[in-house]
Amino acid sequence: MEIRKLLVANRGEIAARIFRACREAAIGTVAVAAPDDRGAFHTRHADETVEIQGYLDSGEHVRAAKASGADAIHPGYGFLAENAGFAEAVEAAGLVFVGPTPDALRQGGDKLEAKRIAAEAGVPTLPAGEPGDIGFPLVVKAAAGGGGRGMRVVRDPAQLEDAIAAARREAKAAFGDDRVYCERFVERPRHVEIQILGDEHGTVLSLGERECSIQRRHQKVLEESPSPALDRELRARMSDAAVAFGRALGYRSAGTVEFMLDGRDFYLLELNGRIQVEHPVTELVTGIDIVQEQLRVAAGERLLAEPQFDGHAIEVRLYAEDPRTFLPQAGRVERLRLPTTGIRVDAGVDEGDEVGVAYDPMIAKLIAHGPTRDEALLRLQDALAETVVEGLTTNLPFLRWLVAHPAVRAGRTTTAFLSEYAPLSAPPVRLPSGPWDGAWRMNLPAPAPHTPPDVDELSHAASGPSGGVQSALTAPMPGTVIKVLAAPGDHVEPHQTLLVLEAMKMETPVASPYAGTVKAVHVAEGDRVAGGAVLVELDE
Repeated sequence: MEIRKLLVANRGEIAARIFRACREAAIGTVAVAAPDDRGAFHTRHADETVEIQGYLDSGEHVRAAKASGADAIHPGYGFLAENAGFAEAVEAAGLVFVGPTPDALRQGGDKLEAKRIAAEAGVPTLPAGEPGDIGFPLVVKAAAGGGGRGMRVVRDPAQLEDAIAAARREAKAAFGDDRVYCERFVERPRHVEIQILGDEHGTVLSLGERECSIQRRHQKVLEESPSPALDRELRARMSDAAVAFGRALGYRSAGTVEFMLDGRDFYLLELNGRIQVEHPVTELVTGIDIVQEQLRVAAGERLLAEPQFDGHAIEVRLYAEDPRTFLPQAGRVERLRLPTTGIRVDAGVDEGDEVGVAYDPMIAKLIAHGPTRDEALLRLQDALAETVVEGLTTNLPFLRWLVAHPAVRAGRTTTAFLSEYAPLSAPPVRLPSGPWDGAWRMNLPAPAPHTPPDVDELSHAASGPSGGVQSALTAPMPGTVIKVLAAPGDHVEPHQTLLVLEAMKMETPVASPYAGTVKAVHVAEGDRVAGGAVLVELDE
């Protein structure tokens, strides 16, 4: 079926990126906007806009498509992108869903079912089940969705009940499904994913891998292709496993099979049945426009031949967030200067736009491509040096620090990178020994590893205890109070959680910095608070 007009059931940079692919394919475009998102960036990049009640309302997207005369819907990423019910609703309305089949979404999107199918297809998986059977440390995960939401690492059995409750709340808010499960936790793996493409004629292709090990709050901050950890044999094994999994699902459209890499052993993490935030690095090394391939597949066409690979590509995500704690920030972008030459920029805001607390705080993605990894890193470093964002706090200083870090330059990063090297800390004089440290080896003692501040332990205190001096705990970012766990007169211990804030569908506990007595609680559950607002007062 020919697609003449496409509605994107999403917002931000991914909606604008899909609109760009549609323009190149001469396809008309329709944006949707929630009442609190009128005039947003993505609406200015579409041919027309339809207002809807909310981005998580399947019926509203179908209504908007019918009202605008669109014949297809692309879900982007996040929101309803991996919702099988949404895909069914789109197809039941006689529209084309630019994505996987509802069955593939249902099976692949349920992590427990995906693990079962993967095991039958010969794809390695990690043990999952009851905490007593797995042991500690373990990780609590949302059965539906991904992106780090609904995930908690638990090292102590005493933390398990609270971790499960928090994971359920976060999963329900993000995906409308509060099911969680427990899985064995691996301390210092790499995170490597394989991009796949499938068509309705049974073809499933691998477009190579992406290294995504550098993460904060279980979400990626830097991605690259190819991975410096893979050789030809390991790359072939992982690609074959991803393709086998895709075929077992009868997979159609673009998707990502994510793996945990531990030495030369790898295990399935999850399937992302959608376009990924980091898809541009694959596009730059293969020359394939993945969104246009999605449109071709949705129209019933066959996939092209196996991809050819060229050079190296690296992406970083520029966010409105604190560069040390990674807590989301809000405000107006008063000045924005993004690189214009020698770099790909997928932006999500313009100068003058407001970044609020209701949606993802991404400002832009910067993606560099070069003939070698070193050249790509240098181009990205130059691009970040040119970038200017004023009016709100961003992670730009962190990104500049990151791409210059010796461990990143040496290709020696795992998911524990930010636990071993605190954000914006001085670079190590010597990297720990390992297979990639040759160029960086120095005959000096290694400094003790730094640990970044744990969000659970951030006190946000205006003043500390001294001779009974009162201390005010303030909001680290704008958000909504979803849980109040303390009352006036309560005695609290150091690091005890007093309340929980939610912003961008992620929870942030606010903890007591020391033992003391609660003098006053200034908020209630459901209150919206600004960054810096006084939440709780303590006496020593």
